[in-house]
Amino acid sequence: MPSYHEVLTTDLSKLTTAAEKWDAMATSLHDHVEPAYRDDVHKISLGGPIWNGLSANAANARFDVTLKEIQAAQKEAKAVASLLRDAHTQFVDLRKKVEQARDDAVKAGMKVSDQGVCHFDFSKVSQDEAFSIHHDPDLPATERSWTAHIATAVEAVGDADEGVRIALKAVVQDSDPLKGMPGGFNAGAKGDVEVYEADAVEDIAQRVADGKKVSAQEMEQLQRALRDNHDDRAFSQELLHDLGPHTTIELGNELNDRVQDADGSEKLQLADIQQNLANSMATATAVPGSVKDMPPGSPAFNAWVNSKDGAFYKEWSDSMKKEGTKNFGPNTNPLYGYQSYVSLMQHADKDFDDQFLYDLGEQTIQAEKDHPGIFTMWGPGHDGIETDAVDGALDLMSRNPDAATAFFDPSGNGSGADHVGNDHLKYLAGSGDGAREWPKNVITGYAVTELDDPTSRIGLGRALEAATTGHEPLHEGESGGKPGPHTAAQARVMQSTIEVLDDGAGGEEVHANLRRPLGHAIADYAMDNHNILAENGTKYGSPHGKDEVWTDGDKSGITVGKDSLMRVMRGVSSDDQTYALLQDTQRQYALDRMTEAPDAPGGGNDAWKNPARDLGAVTGAMNSIGSDVILDERDGKIAAANDMARYAYHGAGAPITGLPVLGDTAQRLVDAATYEWSKDVADAASSQAQEKNSDHYSSGINGTYDMIDKWAVDRGVDIDDESNARHDPNWDAWQAMRDEAKQSYGTSRGDAAVYLGWE
Repeated sequence: MPSYHEVLTTDLSKLTTAAEKWDAMATSLHDHVEPAYRDDVHKISLGGPIWNGLSANAANARFDVTLKEIQAAQKEAKAVASLLRDAHTQFVDLRKKVEQARDDAVKAGMKVSDQGVCHFDFSKVSQDEAFSIHHDPDLPATERSWTAHIATAVEAVGDADEGVRIALKAVVQDSDPLKGMPGGFNAGAKGDVEVYEADAVEDIAQRVADGKKVSAQEMEQLQRALRDNHDDRAFSQELLHDLGPHTTIELGNELNDRVQDADGSEKLQLADIQQNLANSMATATAVPGSVKDMPPGSPAFNAWVNSKDGAFYKEWSDSMKKEGTKNFGPNTNPLYGYQSYVSLMQHADKDFDDQFLYDLGEQTIQAEKDHPGIFTMWGPGHDGIETDAVDGALDLMSRNPDAATAFFDPSGNGSGADHVGNDHLKYLAGSGDGAREWPKNVITGYAVTELDDPTSRIGLGRALEAATTGHEPLHEGESGGKPGPHTAAQARVMQSTIEVLDDGAGGEEVHANLRRPLGHAIADYAMDNHNILAENGTKYGSPHGKDEVWTDGDKSGITVGKDSLMRVMRGVSSDDQTYALLQDTQRQYALDRMTEAPDAPGGGNDAWKNPARDLGAVTGAMNSIGSDVILDERDGKIAAANDMARYAYHGAGAPITGLPVLGDTAQRLVDAATYEWSKDVADAASSQAQEKNSDHYSSGINGTYDMIDKWAVDRGVDIDDESNARHDPNWDAWQAMRDEAKQSYGTSRGDAAVYLGWE
């Protein structure tokens, strides 16, 4: 492998100079040698007055061979020139990345040696700073990390260099001994380095797939080729074409089994091969354009598939439909092709194409419809394999939010003749007729036992979170960022998800594995939730809602009915963290809206009363949802709500996953509020039985008052002046805010009594 110094100092122009000479050789053979030989030698053996008979025929056969060799020499020379230019392009690009890695290290304060080793450059800091840095225990690790950063870039050059070596060695080998003379010039020479690399490792991959022994050197060659070329379309398509879907599935299974049994460096190597094989699959199956404009099944998509550019995709897809439903395991514990295929894809660290994912989702759904029970888990299943290929495909979509949105958009994709509709959302998230029966886990023994698959719908939940928010599913403890804005397609998916889940007023029952991802999604629609719960304006049509999402330019949002929204919020709130997320999100958003109120309360105090009314409506709804959870789950939930509040409460513990980032003033006021919302929820739950016969529901409003009080203090109101001795008009407005909030709070809780079935 070239060293850091060699990478930076080698004169790469010699490659293009050599390429020009090889091209010149091909030109000379074509313009001078071939015509001369054809006219002065080969021609005389074709019969005529000069030479006839057996000797002429014998000579003609030999002359034909020589002519073909001259033509093959031209092909080989042009291919070598192309390989050299390909190498030059690669090396120039990779050297720039090495230089960038070096510059990054220097910018971070490092001094880089001629060997690419990094040490902190103390000459650029003061003596005091140098003393402090020198005694920093993390300094050696920091220096090593920058050295490794540069070494990785240098290693990429080494990988490419090895690929060029393989190509240059292969291009001069006679690929067809029947053309010309055996061992002659290569009439089938190709000018793409990556194609030769794919050819070189295809045999190794085939033997691994067959479970045969492969040397350590060969495994390193396979690892290097995939690591270096997984982003190259020619390499990826050539390799997968040579292997075919059947062998690729077998290779994925074999790699999975070996990873399960390996450890240490061998395990890391196998995992790297898995990852970059999957990355090659992503590269090979990319489709031009977008699923929004050219969805699978549309005339435009079909035209591309049947074009020269789409030939690989068509062949691969058609073969996969056959291999995907074949059993690659024992009959007692089957392992179907789609299960292995999707599981291998999940090892990729790059996104798959949106049209390909859409197509894959439909393929796996159709496979299940054609072969009922194909994705059932039998016994323990297979370690490392996603049993439910449909859910696995949805998990892959969650990494490409545009793909997920398109797959679930109830309006379909494409325009005009290219429009393609779908009912994926209803089929996957719905229940009853026409909806998917999610696979079970079947245990066989003295009796057959069917259990719910504990991983069921994990992919669906993640895909819905991505489809409705436009970002990948959030990790534990990750902030939701600023909520929205949303596209019309994202809003349609969110609106339809709520409507599908609440079909028949059943929104209170949400599958456990959907609660957190849907909670993240709902929290991202904080503004819409706020206005629906507060029944604001005509835009939302609340409380009944509207059939279509609202749209304003390139921004859109949901307009579901207040009853459906509250029931689905209740359904996802069976998970404590999700309820805490929604509770804090909506309280903070309501308070954020209050911070936008003008300095003066205005005529009738409406400028201050209106946002206070909204706050009361929102907290009333959220407290009702929480109290319903407590009453449904009985005794232990009151303690759980308190624990969750302490965990979630504004910096007192780890952050809630998905909590949106709202205004600084609102956050400061929330931090200042000392009343924990869990007390309100517990109070509301404790009083619910008595409130059923009441005209209003006021239990649990203290936290709402507390937030209004903190807001008023921030506006300069002396809330400790109980008689308003200073005759401050804003003091009266503050009191009006509390009254208005209490009224809307009670009204909202009264609505909840109907929506959640208390009455």
